[in-house]
Amino acid sequence: MAQVTTTLSGLKDLTGAATVVAEELAAPKLDAQGRAYATGKRKDAVARVWIKPGSGKVTINGRDQSVYFARPVLRMMIEQPFGLTDRSAQFDVVATVAGGGLSGQAGAVRHGISKALTYFEPGLRSPLKAAGFLTRDSRTVERKKYGRAKARRSFQFSKR
Repeated sequence: MAQVTTTLSGLKDLTGAATVVAEELAAPKLDAQGRAYATGKRKDAVARVWIKPGSGKVTINGRDQSVYFARPVLRMMIEQPFGLTDRSAQFDVVATVAGGGLSGQAGAVRHGISKALTYFEPGLRSPLKAAGFLTRDSRTVERKKYGRAKARRSFQFSKR
């Protein structure tokens, strides 16, 4: 391991240096086939994601991404972690998604890909974290309350 010497001007520099050293020392979490696995969640959707080095093929529930996510916006969401880390077309992705609608499922796959990338290459954690891809978006549909038409909407008021 190469010895790196840096000068620190204060405590703020020390904390930054500690996180860089921790990311460099972290070992990748891979299974027996050389894949990184992560679970992504968004709304009611849960995605199980495996990534491995490859040609950039993305398979979701046994179908190609262009077939499963027909809208270009959803495919763009899935590609965001790779574009941010300059890893486009370097990893094959296999994902199984259940629950929710297509938008929530695309968000869940993006969350899973981001987490799996950090397991495969721990040095990628800081840019993905800064972009907010590692944070589970906890916004869900509010439940319907009794005495209301929907979650917050009242029934139509009639004076007579």
